[in-house]
Amino acid sequence: MSRPRDGSEYAQVLRMLGNGRLEAQCFDGEKRLALIRGKMRKKVWINTGDIILLSLRDFQDEKADVIQKYTPDEARDLIKHGEIPATAKINEADAGDDEGGEVQFEEDSGEEDDEDLDDL
Repeated sequence: MSRPRDGSEYAQVLRMLGNGRLEAQCFDGEKRLALIRGKMRKKVWINTGDIILLSLRDFQDEKADVIQKYTPDEARDLIKHGEIPATAKINEADAGDDEGGEVQFEEDSGEEDDEDLDDL
């Protein structure tokens, strides 16, 4: 798990803007436009509400680059160690322990439909 160094900051994703860009609320109080670096594109999916690590730019304070996405478990550890405020809401949508939104269907034998056809 990466920890912030000089020039990096924890943030929470406010909204996705498309084309590898997002708006993030940093825990230093600033809103920044962030770009998902090429190494992460199409490999790490970032959603609204996720906790991320940003690399700040020296020449543009309002822009940053996403260098790490934290899982909900890692985000809880960051809160526990005091790295991010306890008021940060953790996005539980991608916790990985759910069934991924799969729908379970019951298997019918089809006998009930045959009985209704005989009554016609």
